[in-house]
Amino acid sequence: MFDRIKEDIRAVKDRDPAARSSLEVFFLYSGLHAIWYHRLSHALYCRKRYGIARFVSQWARFWTGIEIHPGASLGRGVFIDHGAGVVIGETAVVGDRCTIYQGATLGGTGKDAGKRHPTLGSGVLVGCGAKILGPFTVGDNAKIAANAVVLREVPPDCTAVGVPAEVVRRNGKKVSPGGAVNKEAAGQDMDVIHIPDPVSRKMEMLMLRIEQLEQKINRMERKNEYEHGNL
Repeated sequence: MFDRIKEDIRAVKDRDPAARSSLEVFFLYSGLHAIWYHRLSHALYCRKRYGIARFVSQWARFWTGIEIHPGASLGRGVFIDHGAGVVIGETAVVGDRCTIYQGATLGGTGKDAGKRHPTLGSGVLVGCGAKILGPFTVGDNAKIAANAVVLREVPPDCTAVGVPAEVVRRNGKKVSPGGAVNKEAAGQDMDVIHIPDPVSRKMEMLMLRIEQLEQKINRMERKNEYEHGNL
């Protein structure tokens, strides 16, 4: 147990530059406390002590602002940063070394039975306010941008952005709206802050489509004028 506590504290210190000491992390990090409460509630849940398990999880929510259902499965080295408003559903699975920021939700859509919540691979980063909804998998080392709404599977080593979320980077290379890799941007770095504007991308696609339709209409009008001129 003490080894796990040390591992948890080390995970926080490795990923949060604001963490000054192990004692500070131990006493003052609500995300860490929520994970510790969850381990107790999950152990009770696995022993079918559902009532007391929910009591522990609700007590944890009261004190930390983080709601993790006792049935959810969390891996090793998970870091919930700040954490206020984080919700993790009953059948969610969070892999090792994942990082989850405040306001994120691992939830369901209300349309599924049984497995209803997402599965995160190892090393996944979920930005603040992101919503991952449904029983699909987010691959290892994927990044979900702040306020993204993810409704389908995200491959490993990809960055997903927007509402609904689209993959904008794959294996270190920028991906165009059509899915092709932009080689010129392959060397550029990207994180959950420095991301393209999804609304701007949609507008660009819309303007391109309008231009194509206008060209098509002009060709049809010229053809119509030519045919009427020969009558």
